[in-house]
Amino acid sequence: MNDLPKHRVIAPRILYFGTPVALLSTLNADGTPNLSPLSSAWALDDRLVLGMGRMGQGLANLERTREAVINLPNAALWPQVERLAPTTGCSPVPEPKRAMGYVHEPRKFERAGLTPLPSDTVAPPRVGECPLQLEAVLLDVRPAAATPEQPEATFCIAEVRVTRVHAHEDVTVPGTQYVDVERWQPLLYVFRHYAGTGPSLGRNFRAET
Repeated sequence: MNDLPKHRVIAPRILYFGTPVALLSTLNADGTPNLSPLSSAWALDDRLVLGMGRMGQGLANLERTREAVINLPNAALWPQVERLAPTTGCSPVPEPKRAMGYVHEPRKFERAGLTPLPSDTVAPPRVGECPLQLEAVLLDVRPAAATPEQPEATFCIAEVRVTRVHAHEDVTVPGTQYVDVERWQPLLYVFRHYAGTGPSLGRNFRAET
């Protein structure tokens, strides 16, 4: 019999067991950019699924314009991400967010010390410091399913299609379309702590590099 570790039942308040951090660029109604930190995103083919708070300006902008850029920071950018964490583009700040300590910030790029760059296929800007920048259009958005414990979910699930990918040259394999997994070190959100990744452990049988 295997000498397995002992197990116990736990009830964590959140389930961010290790998800990539993203900065979602959208446009406000007045044409100014908004940046929303996201901790729930996953990809399949050219689709991304995003978990977004229903009270956030990012979701309101995405639903209105149907365009966004999903910017993926590396581990070194965690301080810039954290500068945005307690902010919202909503004014006035929704009371539940105000109670959690959120403040209105109309100049997200300036607050974080990040650089907006023009996109090719969508109107919202890219974040120049992020090694990967994914331009995207909205396909669908729907509220999370209700439960007896939470009859009205506080978040929505948005599905977007990526229309263009920008990458820093130093995280790509020269002369190819591939990302160099030894050099690309995404920022992860692990139970509300920021973490990086270590060296590659191996390759899947379908890997092409």
